Order: sequence, then C-alpha cells, then structure tokens
Amino acid sequence: MASKELDFEELLKKYDYCFQKGDLVKGIVCGYDGQGVMVDIGAKTIAVVPEREAAEKNEKVEEILEKGKEYEFLIIREEDEDGKFLLSYKRVCQAYAWKELEKAKADDETILGTIAGIVKGGILVDVSGVRGFVPSSQLRIKESDMEVGSKIELKILTLDSQQNSFILSNKKVYDDSAVEARNVVFSQIEPGQIVKGDVVRITDFGAFIDLGGIDGLLPLSQLSWRWIDHPTDILNVGDKIDVEVIAVDHDKQRVSLSLKNLEPDPWLEAEKQIKEGDKIEGTITRLKHFGAFVEVYPGVEALLPHAEVTEYQNNSGQILKVGDKLETYILKFNPTDKRIALSVSEHNEEEQQE
Repeated sequence: MASKELDFEELLKKYDYCFQKGDLVKGIVCGYDGQGVMVDIGAKTIAVVPEREAAEKNEKVEEILEKGKEYEFLIIREEDEDGKFLLSYKRVCQAYAWKELEKAKADDETILGTIAGIVKGGILVDVSGVRGFVPSSQLRIKESDMEVGSKIELKILTLDSQQNSFILSNKKVYDDSAVEARNVVFSQIEPGQIVKGDVVRITDFGAFIDLGGIDGLLPLSQLSWRWIDHPTDILNVGDKIDVEVIAVDHDKQRVSLSLKNLEPDPWLEAEKQIKEGDKIEGTITRLKHFGAFVEVYPGVEALLPHAEVTEYQNNSGQILKVGDKLETYILKFNPTDKRIALSVSEHNEEEQQE
C-alpha cells in the first residue's frame, strides 16, 4: 500500500507543470505530422511546432529540427481543447539573433548579410534570420550589380527589436576601413619617399593618386619638366605610376606628389650646354600677353619678351603660333632661378648687360 502511494506521488510530480504563454521551455523532437513538429516538453501531451514557426518557406523542418534532439522553444499558445501547446522555434532563434545584433552594433562590428530582395529605395537583407533594410544611400555598389542570395558586408545603423526596425549600411564598412587605412598611411609616409599609386581622378589643375587609403595630389606643375597643357596629355584614370612625396600635411591630411622629380633636372644639363650669347633654335610652347615661351632644350623653357615677339613679327611678316620653330639668342641665363631671357637679334656684351 505504501509502495502504491509513493508511485502515485512520483506520477503527480512528473505531471506537476505550470506552463504559460511566453515561457521559454526545452523539449525533445519526437516526430513530424501534417500539423508540424511534435515535441515532448514534459507536459501531459505532446506540444506542436507549426511549420511556419519552425522553418522558412524554402526550408525543410526535418533539417532544422532533428528527431531525438533537444531544443529551446517559446510557448505561443497555452493548452487547447485537446491539451496541446503551440510552440515556436523561429522566435527563439530571432530573440538570440537580436541579442547578437545588439552586441554587434555596440562593438561596431562588420557583419555578413544575405540579399533577400531588391526594392524601391534600397535592398532587403537577412542577417541570422532577422530581416533588415539597406537604403540606396548606404550602398557602395549599384543595386543593378547585386543578386538575390548573394552576400554583402554590413554595419548596423539602427536597431529596435520592439519596433522591428533594423537599418544597415554597406557604405559605412568601406568608409570606416578608409579612415583606418588613412591613419596607417599617414603614420608611415614622409617627404622624399617614392611610392606607388593609381590615378583615380583627373582635373584641370592636376591628378589625384590613390596611395592605398589616401588620395595624394599630383599638381599640373609637378607632372613634367616640359610644359603640359592638361594632365590627360600624359595620364589616364587607372594608370599605375611611381611618384615622389614632396609634402605631407598631417593636420589637414593632405599629401603633395611629384612625377617630374623622378626624372633628371634638365636645367642641370642645360647649364653645361647653354651660355649667354648663344644662338639657339627652339619651339614655341605658349603665347602670353607678356611674351612667348620657347623650349630651347628638352624640358627647359625660355621667355621671349613681348617687344621681341612684336619685332620679329614686324620684320618677318609672320604671326607666331604655338609649335613654330624659332631661332633666338640667349640674352640672359640664370640656372639657379631657372630663368632664361631670349632675343630675336644678336646683342654685344654691353647690350646684354643693359
């Protein structure tokens, strides 16, 4: 009799449960039927996980919840007339996912998402089962270049599980990486260094060279010892070139570069070849209101003053233009200041000094 009473007490303990909606419970998968997944949670009857609460549309519940294994579930409905509980596995996964996402946002981590759809104004992404949105303004690549199902690197902008709001950025991944790269480059770069770079942008006043995290400016005047009308005369976007660092401004984070410094200074050679009073043939490279610039040695320009240009045109009856060959005399040569003055007529020593 005592033994029977003990067995009855144990039986009562076994079924002494008080499960409520919203409880998190552990259960073992028993099998599958038309309703979904059958789970033993230690109650009087088997609990049920509907397919929609177990897996996504394209997923098989058998692969998500394996028979014989224990999982955590959320009770979404208490016992019905048949004494069955309704459970959700997806909501438990989402709760853990939100927790992980909150940590990722706090740590400013880069996370991987799957493109779930391309919609007006941006793209939908799936991150650990949570659906988020990436606005077009936060995309670094064009939406037309994206495919549903492909992976994309992201950072979290806003996250609110109560409002089910999850906004992400793909652009911020690259912006933050660029800041990091800039800091590394600026900590290592110095004037006088020869560095490799890619031509990324060309303007009227020069070219911008990507040095691996920062863009340095290659001014028009530093492109060549010879006169260049426009950077596109010698450079194209995408060209890989070597340049010399000539100045670094750490406060403004600017770098100035030179291409011509990698070539021998033609004025040093011209100093050996040219002297005052020499007759020399040159090519007109530029015409200004104050005179004409004439290349008298490769990379070396001299000035023929306006009065001399007028004298030549009056005597020859020819209007000078860029590209014309012209015989002149070296009137004054100052290699230190890189200046040469020309004349169309020969002068004696006294006249030259005057």
